[in-house]
Amino acid sequence: MTIEIGILLALFCALTTNLGFLLKHRGACAAPDVDLRHPLTSGAGLFRSKWFAIGMAVALGAWIFHVAALALAPLSLVQAVISGGLVFLTVLADRFFGCNVGARQWAGVGLTALGLTMLAATLPHGGDASSGYSVPGMIAFESGLLVVGALLVLSPRFGVPHQHHGVLLGAAAGILFGVSDVAIKALTGSVGSEGLFGLASPWLLTCILGSIIAFYASAKGLQQGEAVPVITITSAAANVSAITGGFVVFGDPMPADALGIVIQSLAFVLVIVAATLTPAPLRAAAARA
Repeated sequence: MTIEIGILLALFCALTTNLGFLLKHRGACAAPDVDLRHPLTSGAGLFRSKWFAIGMAVALGAWIFHVAALALAPLSLVQAVISGGLVFLTVLADRFFGCNVGARQWAGVGLTALGLTMLAATLPHGGDASSGYSVPGMIAFESGLLVVGALLVLSPRFGVPHQHHGVLLGAAAGILFGVSDVAIKALTGSVGSEGLFGLASPWLLTCILGSIIAFYASAKGLQQGEAVPVITITSAAANVSAITGGFVVFGDPMPADALGIVIQSLAFVLVIVAATLTPAPLRAAAARA
């Protein structure tokens, strides 16, 4: 029953996460451009935008649902359920936010949701919500994701074409959100066994660092790209990172049969194909107005 409650909380998290992203996109487009060299000024400019502030409040609620779900269910299962919630994104964007969702974007979001949901379908059901992990494995995994995320944030300086900046920043934000998710999962275990003393952990600092960089990368990506493509890439990167962390760091069970392994491999291929179908062009001047 505990895991079922965790899954329900993950569904609430999926809905509020996508709603929060769309609200933040509306607010970010009305805010001054984010300059990563001036984080405090950029942050203040973002929060002076009403819709961005509301979006952050909604995102806080989604985060609370997420933490509660991680405390009750395996990390890989929680992330797979949340990834299936991408279907909320397209409907909300098209019906309530006036976003121009083209056929390629519908296909990209659909393939992403299908691929990540296939991961959920092939996860063995014998897993529990254990937060046990190998410290060397945790250090290697989190360090690797932080390096990849930082390189993507700095990609505009490496001569990457301007039209790709939004999607790359979205991918960076997603990977860094994955860093935070893995750290939060570890903290749920230490807090559960040690109480508040469990927060005296390097993983709390890792979570904060990943979240701060992801915040600015996400806001900049939302300013430079359209809502649906950037949010889809961000969600896919976050979920794939966290699901992989569940397998690699926390030992979440993987399929024991060949069919399950093939389906999971196909699921990752679908996510990659979906990424090519959801390009993130620069925002139009009309969107800023």
